Amino acid sequence: MWKVVLKRVLIMIPQLFILSILVFAMAKLMPGDPFSGLAENPKISQNQIEQIRIAKGFYDPWYKQYYTWLKDFVQGDFGLSYVTGKSVSTLVGERIFNTLNLSLLTAFLTYLIAIPLGMYSGRYNNSKLDKAINLYTFVALSIPNFVLYLVMILLFGFTFGWFPTSGSVDLGIEPGTFAYFLNKLHHLILPATTMALLGTVGTIQYLRNEVIEAKQSDYVKTARSKGVPIKKVYSKHIFRNSILPIAAFFGFTITGLFAGGIFVETIFGYPGMGELFYKSITDRDYSVVTTLMLFSGVLTLVGSALSDIIMAIVDPRIKLD
Repeated sequence: MWKVVLKRVLIMIPQLFILSILVFAMAKLMPGDPFSGLAENPKISQNQIEQIRIAKGFYDPWYKQYYTWLKDFVQGDFGLSYVTGKSVSTLVGERIFNTLNLSLLTAFLTYLIAIPLGMYSGRYNNSKLDKAINLYTFVALSIPNFVLYLVMILLFGFTFGWFPTSGSVDLGIEPGTFAYFLNKLHHLILPATTMALLGTVGTIQYLRNEVIEAKQSDYVKTARSKGVPIKKVYSKHIFRNSILPIAAFFGFTITGLFAGGIFVETIFGYPGMGELFYKSITDRDYSVVTTLMLFSGVLTLVGSALSDIIMAIVDPRIKLD
């Protein structure tokens, strides 16, 4: 197993280098520059902004800027936010655990809903419940994400008042207490459930098709001819073989949720990495934008590596090239 991990780490090194070049190039191509947002501050004149550009090496050759930027990033120095004046690492640190909690709860709810529905739909295909599950997946696939977000906020946030519509915790609650934990969870449930309802579609449909195909396979027919109970056939044989590809994408699922919650966090007013990314783009806060872009890319590569490693653990017969 350590060979698999080592191989994936070595493969990631050139990928990370290429990714850093792409992120740096995209940042340079964006309108304005890292200091454009300072113009909105009435206390800073254009003369001062120009002096800051010179001091920060904005007019240096691009390769020198890239080297300085990459060296600082590797050393953990992500620079300062030109809007808030805080270090980027502080801004990220204030929100990273919110997004992590949201991602983990969303992934848990996604599989909690998708796996039983996918298994049942495949086992009893063409039944009334199977048709109802297919209708649910069709609606979830066709409805725009932001529409469902707004409907859920309107219905469960404002109409019934069951869940808060913004923030990650109420003011005045002492951190570290059980009440604080419950309040954090209360703020998580609505956005996590909404993301999970949309995220179950692919897993349900894939698992359904795998189960239907597995029912016709030779190993299932052999097990049934030997008198193996139908429940054992589904739990021991069909489920294990059908779940392998889904387990392989688990790494992608976690890191994808962690890096891609821009819309849900913005619409729900949830202070996570996605909302920070959106605000930094609108504020032209380039140091934050480039850090989060590179962070998101790193997570994608880590997700790919995790998926390969999980696949090798689940099915040792698989050898990674």
